[in-house]
Amino acid sequence: MPGPLIIWVLTALIVVAALTRNWWEPRLAAQGVRPRSWPWRWWLVGYPQTVARVWWTWRRLSYLNGLSVSMTPDRQVIGRNLVVQGTALKPRPPRRAWPMPTRTGLTLRVILHPGQTPAPYFAAAQAMEHAWRVHGVRVRSPRRGQVLITVTAADPLTGRAPVPKPLRPELLTALVGRTEEGEPWVISLRKIPHWLITGATQSGKSSLLAALVKELAPQPVALVGIDCKGGMELGLFGGRLSALAVDRREAVGLLAGVVAEIQFRMGVCRAAGKRSIWHLPEDIRPVPLVVIVDELAELYLTDGSRESKEEAEQCGTLLLRVAQLGAALGVHLVVAGQRVGSDIGVRVTALRAQLGGRVAHRSHDEASAEMTLGDINPDAVVTAQSITEDEQGVAVVAMSGQWVRARSHLITVADAAQISGTEPPANPFLIQSDPVEFTKGGTAA
Repeated sequence: MPGPLIIWVLTALIVVAALTRNWWEPRLAAQGVRPRSWPWRWWLVGYPQTVARVWWTWRRLSYLNGLSVSMTPDRQVIGRNLVVQGTALKPRPPRRAWPMPTRTGLTLRVILHPGQTPAPYFAAAQAMEHAWRVHGVRVRSPRRGQVLITVTAADPLTGRAPVPKPLRPELLTALVGRTEEGEPWVISLRKIPHWLITGATQSGKSSLLAALVKELAPQPVALVGIDCKGGMELGLFGGRLSALAVDRREAVGLLAGVVAEIQFRMGVCRAAGKRSIWHLPEDIRPVPLVVIVDELAELYLTDGSRESKEEAEQCGTLLLRVAQLGAALGVHLVVAGQRVGSDIGVRVTALRAQLGGRVAHRSHDEASAEMTLGDINPDAVVTAQSITEDEQGVAVVAMSGQWVRARSHLITVADAAQISGTEPPANPFLIQSDPVEFTKGGTAA
């Protein structure tokens, strides 16, 4: 049979690579090649080892995790109508195809037994990680009667993630990092118009916002920022921003202007008989507008005074209106904060429900991760809690019921200066509201 023959060939390759390691590793290092990051290391050593573990442990792994099914007993001895309950007399593991290699691991397609569902395979993912000694195992069912097991051999997000190949530029699409599967991490505001980013201090929220601004800066997109920490984060990109609010009073005026702009765009679409600005002719289509909020809690915290409470109430109402009405009108919302729950202010829960894209960085408590990912997938909450302090920029990204670990690009001071030198689109606001005047690249007055 070809299966055992392939196993013997792979075993021979492993033995040869191990015996000659002291010979080829120093020679590669002398040529400036790091053997541990050498891509062929996975193909020559890692892949054969992982395939061998998968092949040799499959039967026992299936039996211990309830994936095997009992064979029919010998009818000549026991009889035709005997039904066996409890421990299987002769367990039969599910059929699996040959593990196919990928850039970061391998994929394994498994045929379900009649009557089986993918649920036991989802539960056995952690057991597979330990049995095969790999970084991660993801299980999904792309078609009826099959499950696809994706194995990640080592964590590709350790250290600074290399920049993937640039994608074809598309409006409101940003390549902000890469996923643990080695694929580009793309945020598309056309597909998912509003995003929520959470995480503790120094977890990578600001880096992700900077990566998003860097990708949107060359596009004909208006960017406005709200940074109530004195503009220390978003102020680095002040030259590219069409408006920047650095305290809550300015934020109220800026959001009022955005809501007025939304209402004006409604009138434009209504007059043209269209349901969205994307159905309008390009020559009269308004410029897309992205509102970026850094540290949401600063908009809701009050000092107990009546004026402070009224400002917080206005911010909550205006943000919710932007999230509810802006998607079809080219107005998008990206909100970042350490906690986004009802404990920081009114209407926060309603706002969170409108933010379809979720990004959870390292958090100090389970409740923060639960607020971000709990309504998407419980496993994503557990994964977000496992992010350590050494994994700055690593996050769990959830959208459309699916989730994946990813890491954003690191934006340097030189990158920020280049972004700030980019000219914003002319006149992103078709109208001006009374409570605030917008200055190019400056703060709201």
